[in-house]
Amino acid sequence: MISFDRREVLKAGGLATIAGGGSSLIGPAVAQVAQTGPIPAQLGDPADHTIRIARSLVELAPDHIISTTTYNGQFPGPLLRFAEGRPVTVDIHNDTAYPEQLHWHGQRIPSDVDGAAEEGTPDIPPGGSVRETFVPGPSGFRFYHTHVRAGADLDRGQYSGLVGPVYIEPKVDPGRYDREVFLVLKEFGPTFSRGGDMDMDFLAGGAVDALKDTGEATMKASLASGMPHGYEVGYSFFSINGRMLGHGEPIRVKRGERVLIHVLNGSAGEIRSLAMPGHTFRVVALDGNPVPTQADVPVLWIGTAERVCAVVEMNNPGVWVLGDLSDDDRGHGMGIVVEYADARGEPRWVKPPPSTWDYTAFGTSEAAPRPDETFDMVFAKENAADGGFNRWTINNVAYPDTMGMVKPMLLLTRGRRYRLRLRNASDDIHPIHLHRHSFELTRVGGKRTAGVIKDVVMLGGYQEAEVDFVADNPGLTLFHCHQQLHMDYGFMALFGYTGA
Repeated sequence: MISFDRREVLKAGGLATIAGGGSSLIGPAVAQVAQTGPIPAQLGDPADHTIRIARSLVELAPDHIISTTTYNGQFPGPLLRFAEGRPVTVDIHNDTAYPEQLHWHGQRIPSDVDGAAEEGTPDIPPGGSVRETFVPGPSGFRFYHTHVRAGADLDRGQYSGLVGPVYIEPKVDPGRYDREVFLVLKEFGPTFSRGGDMDMDFLAGGAVDALKDTGEATMKASLASGMPHGYEVGYSFFSINGRMLGHGEPIRVKRGERVLIHVLNGSAGEIRSLAMPGHTFRVVALDGNPVPTQADVPVLWIGTAERVCAVVEMNNPGVWVLGDLSDDDRGHGMGIVVEYADARGEPRWVKPPPSTWDYTAFGTSEAAPRPDETFDMVFAKENAADGGFNRWTINNVAYPDTMGMVKPMLLLTRGRRYRLRLRNASDDIHPIHLHRHSFELTRVGGKRTAGVIKDVVMLGGYQEAEVDFVADNPGLTLFHCHQQLHMDYGFMALFGYTGA
């Protein structure tokens, strides 16, 4: 468990790795040097951080030790604390036999260091190294992870252990708290199966009839033609901070403490929930960005690659399980023990009553600014159409699995505000992600909202949503579903800038 006493962090405020302050504007200055061997000394001063990508063992539990690819020999990767506006240099060494990418998820940085080959970021070659210098931002909870195509290889991409948290110190605290705890949720032991959809009743808003009619008719026709359901991925082991429930250190708290919990869903494609009996979560930030309306909820629902920051008032002494609502997933490890001082006994779990996850609860009812342009995007599934895998399309186009020249789907003009009208003609939940930009939720589940700034949003089966962003970071920009299986089989598009 990664835990920080707030007073200790404040005392260390002068250290470059954890200090706050600096400008909120992200400068374009970037240096990147690819090498086929160690980074030479003449590149200048030592890096602020060094990341090594290599194979290692992860002990989820004494009887469940797995081999996977990790950052610095651990899972999750080390917590990196940056200062907003203060340049940082990171050396990345790839000690594997495959090309790699390290994506700085949620940061507003140039495309040549964003960590996506589709945008033009150079691969880190096998046995090679790269030095990246950039200005971190925006402030808040971000993370870093691999961004390579896995396809049918369940040992590659986000199926591996290549996930690590980033915290960019904000100028203003997200709320009153005593200490903070970072939790990274992740599944291991992936296997293929046929079909199998998760319950989506937790998302507010209903299905759009026209989208449902289209999606259901397409699936029925595919199955009637003799096609099986497309491949899906399931998991054997579940963990928080690389340990299965009951193994590893508990979160130790005192009565009356206000603990700020930073939760990252580092999954390759699973939606996660978290609850703790007798406690509620006051959500203060989503995807690292403070929400305009802090709201108390009994359950956190976290899409793939989403982050939720919530304050929990420790006012119910005992030994509790902070875990997933799914009995099966929790039973296979998705949980962590929370232990009050002087409390004894077996950890207790009580399932909370049903509730819905409504993004608009954290926003305002005001109308967002009018966009300069609106772009419609329809997402559809072609069942088992690519060697047994589902092929995914955006406006009837599937992204190619080769890195040749790809024409941008949308050309942006710098400074203009764009509204993406997202329409899901499939029964799957899609965690939609936009690189190098943040977007504002303007309509979700049929409800207008404003002020909620994110970089990933869950779009429910047969649902619609609208998100706005300002084109303020020129360069190729990747838009995709963060479900590894979906992005690998077509669910991606490039945005470009005019004149770039």
